[in-house]
Amino acid sequence: MTDSDASATFRLAYVPGVTPGKWVRTWNERYPEVPLELVAVSPAEAEEVLRRGDADAGLVRLPVDRDVFSAIPLYTETTVVVVPKDHLVAAAEEVCGEDLSEDLALHPLDDVLDWERPPGRPALERPATTADAIELVAAGVGLLAVPQSLARLHHRRDLTYRPLTDAPQSGVALAWPQDRTTDHVDDFVGVVRGRTVNSTRGRRKSAAEAETKPARPRTENPQRGRAAGGPRRAGRKAAGGSRGGGRGKPRRRS
Repeated sequence: MTDSDASATFRLAYVPGVTPGKWVRTWNERYPEVPLELVAVSPAEAEEVLRRGDADAGLVRLPVDRDVFSAIPLYTETTVVVVPKDHLVAAAEEVCGEDLSEDLALHPLDDVLDWERPPGRPALERPATTADAIELVAAGVGLLAVPQSLARLHHRRDLTYRPLTDAPQSGVALAWPQDRTTDHVDDFVGVVRGRTVNSTRGRRKSAAEAETKPARPRTENPQRGRAAGGPRRAGRKAAGGSRGGGRGKPRRRS
């Protein structure tokens, strides 16, 4: 599919915790003729938004359905545990699940970590959202394990967080439907991959090509090595003959 088949606006979905600002700025500088529209979505609805075509691509949390979507993993987040500032955990640099065994573990319904339940004593009810769980932590009801970006997103002065070393982690990726790889999508792939304006791998490259970096050509030093000097020496030897022969021009036969 080409841009003539797609909207003149490039619509980029993003889930909570993901900050697309640096890529949006690069896009606006490089493609000012194509407005970029941000579409905020929850992790649960991200795939459906892309399937419906309500966004052209999305900064989403893995995993995604690889039979439907192309995806470029961007980074993996540290998992942290959010606690009140006066909690014992706040005195440590990092903790493990065993350190939380006596605490009440909050497990919101929109949790993005791949585990059956977080470490600690399970709460009787699961909060509806991460934001609701943060409010409970602030009230001293329990602790919450989340990707670090979500801890920052829901920052409160009375709370802090510490890395949770043995917890699953959340990966963030750029994803889009395989059957709707437009030129605008290819352009945004170039933006997140850090391609320059003059890159030969710019527009109108397929998704498969975008996954493979071209081999870097080998550059020889013309001042060193046989690669540069060899052929020149070989040419002199052929013209002048062996060392035992005469020098200068060969005699003509009459």
